[in-house]
Parts: sequence; structure tokens; C-alpha cells
Amino acid sequence: MIRNNTKTVLVSLGIILIAFLSSCASTTLITTDPPGAEVYVNEEYLGQSPVTYEDKRIIFSNNVVRIKKEGYKEMTNYFSRDEVPNVGAIVGGIFVWPIWLWALEYKPEHHYKLEPARN
Repeated sequence: MIRNNTKTVLVSLGIILIAFLSSCASTTLITTDPPGAEVYVNEEYLGQSPVTYEDKRIIFSNNVVRIKKEGYKEMTNYFSRDEVPNVGAIVGGIFVWPIWLWALEYKPEHHYKLEPARN
């Protein structure tokens, strides 16, 4: 029979592991006005907006978003993994310091308004 202290340690480690694994990824929805624009993040084509972007990069990582649509000016912008706190990573970071590297994440949505191109 496992002693209560050992059970507590195992449960605690399990919670930390779950918090760590769920806290690494950050997701944001990229939308445009008008919809249907081609979206590239870090020069990787993601598809036509609206499109979801997800990664497991550490805090303060920067991303370049480029948006193209026929009849509109091409747009380049940036977003960073430092926009909102990640509670799971913050709690997990109390017990295991490397989890702090994922303590911030992207806003749930990034919206970009395209300007019509001039002929």
C-alpha cells in the first residue's frame, strides 16, 4: 500500500505535468476585413482568413503576419507571445521553473482591416 505522502507527491506531479503539457501551446484566430485573404505567418502559408495559428514558442517570441488579397494593399504586421497571461503555466511555474517560459500567450483573436488598392 502506498503511503499518503507518496500519493500526494504523485498526484502533485501529475497535475504539474498536465499543466505543463496544456500550457505550452498558444492559439490565436486571425481574421480580416474583408474575409478570404491569404494569411502567412513567418512566411508559412496558413490559408484564407479566418484561420487559426498555433505554436509552442516561448514568451516574447515574435511572429510576422503577412496578408494578401486581390484588390487590396498587402499588409505586414507583427504579434508576440506576450499578450495575455497563461494561468496554467504560471501555476505550474511555481513548482517547475521552465514552465514560466510559456507563462504568456497570444490574444484569442487578431483582426486586420485591409485597405483597397489604388489603381
